[in-house]
Amino acid sequence: QVQLAESGGGSVQAGGSLRLSCAVSGYTKAPRFLAWFRQTPGNEREGIAFIDMLTGATEYADSVLGRFTVAQNNAENIILQMNALKPDDTAMYTCAARYGVTNSRLDQKKYAYWGQGTQVTVSS
Repeated sequence: QVQLAESGGGSVQAGGSLRLSCAVSGYTKAPRFLAWFRQTPGNEREGIAFIDMLTGATEYADSVLGRFTVAQNNAENIILQMNALKPDDTAMYTCAARYGVTNSRLDQKKYAYWGQGTQVTVSS
């Protein structure tokens, strides 16, 4: 059973940076596709960053494009570097994984495995 564990959340002032990490374990075959999502109370979960662990291809939501970077740290870990943070970035950040190929890279319904999440709070 694939397990994901996020770390690195916390509180930061607007304009600051945070780096989140997602460790993947418990698999027989490593999942190829990982993504970061975020959610605030009462809102839909938003897909913000995707990475293909085989090709390195990435995709970002418009809301974070140019400020966030997703990268493969090693075969079992990805990071989300978040720069120029805004109060609107305050959310619970969760990483997710899947095996199958799909064009809907940031669609939460396409992901079968989820971490518990880490809270990011950005103050103005």
